Amino acid sequence: MNFSELFKQTNQLSRFSPNGKYLGSCVQYRLLVRDIKTLQILQLYTCLDVVQHVEWSSDSLYILCGMLKRGIVQVWSLEKPDWTCKIDEGLAGLTAVRWSPDGRHILSTADFQLRISVWSLVSKSVSYIKYPKHAHAGLDFSKDGKYMALAERRNCKDCISIFACSSWQLVKHFEVETNDLADLAWSPDGRVLCIWDSLLRYELLVYSMDGRCLSKYSAYEFALGIKSVCWSPSSQFLAIGSFDEKCRVLNHVTWKIVAEHNHSHTVDSPSVIVYREVELKPPLLKGEIMPPGGFTVQSKYEVQPGPVQVPTLKPDPEKANPKLGVGHVAFSQDNRYLATKNDNMPNALWLWDVSKLCLTALLLQTSSVRAFQWDPKQPRLAVCTGNNKLYIWSPAGCVSVVVPTEATFQITSLQFHPDGNILLLLGKDHMCLCFLTDPRT
Repeated sequence: MNFSELFKQTNQLSRFSPNGKYLGSCVQYRLLVRDIKTLQILQLYTCLDVVQHVEWSSDSLYILCGMLKRGIVQVWSLEKPDWTCKIDEGLAGLTAVRWSPDGRHILSTADFQLRISVWSLVSKSVSYIKYPKHAHAGLDFSKDGKYMALAERRNCKDCISIFACSSWQLVKHFEVETNDLADLAWSPDGRVLCIWDSLLRYELLVYSMDGRCLSKYSAYEFALGIKSVCWSPSSQFLAIGSFDEKCRVLNHVTWKIVAEHNHSHTVDSPSVIVYREVELKPPLLKGEIMPPGGFTVQSKYEVQPGPVQVPTLKPDPEKANPKLGVGHVAFSQDNRYLATKNDNMPNALWLWDVSKLCLTALLLQTSSVRAFQWDPKQPRLAVCTGNNKLYIWSPAGCVSVVVPTEATFQITSLQFHPDGNILLLLGKDHMCLCFLTDPRT
């Protein structure tokens, strides 16, 4: 591994371009575009205010900056630096903004979900979609970019509208059997739409594009329900993380459970490899004092024999949004592994073998897992825990690496490059690039 120097960034607004050639990052009201190979600044754009959202177009030719507090969106072109575009929502306000799949239309959601405006960069026209239910959820594009599904609320009932992205014409509109629709997601093959209810009611429904309900699933009643949902890249499996500390996996043929993964407090199986992070504190000379925070301390993984107790936190019943249940679920790109995090076991990361329907590895960290992401090209998982270390798991083993920086750098989020050979490590005010070398090449 090789690491770059630290670069400034604000609010973790740093994104790789889809073609992998550029890195866009915001520092307050400035947008910097760097060449990914040399890390030199190619373009420097000055926005009208502090940026709260940044996003690349699908073809990497444009990048938008959303200044939500002022209701303004600015779009910049990499091919034509002098070309500018400004969208001002005015009194309607701005809650969310995103690109359409073609990279030539911008969807902005007004305050209080009054409407969604579709702005065209080609014809400079605007059209409106009424009744969106959510600002940051309830909207998804099919992977081929042909259709958009939108959750709506009309006459106190949940509905789904499907639009053709080529013309933004309504293709299908139908009511759904939810009490309070929370979110939706297209299957990666674009054949079906998964919809789930709010956390107060355990209800997951699968609909076809023509509005037919193909399946309903409910694991239990009268308790907090679904917390996270994730499709496998092949569309064969649908993983559901629940507040009862279980991850259930449905198959795409019968929509029945094929696996129910329990996040038990004790792991005792010879087939499960338990990696426990152990800190290696350097020996101190007489009178020497450990630096504050101890962030220079290195660590390594030790394989623990069973049975192993998993540290557990007891959620506070007096507080809203309890730290309980499976809050993050992610499949590896090759469909072989499933990673889950149970929120009341914050230091543990669970890795399941999809083909064998069983637990294959467990990572026990010294600090809470902040974020994890799969390599888009191979079964390799990157993890960060809010310190200056990067953790990587693969079927071959587990490694812990200290990021060599002069200043204190705590990694709170990370992103893989589209090619899988670079990791973007994000802290509070800085970022760093980690270049991964593949031993097979």
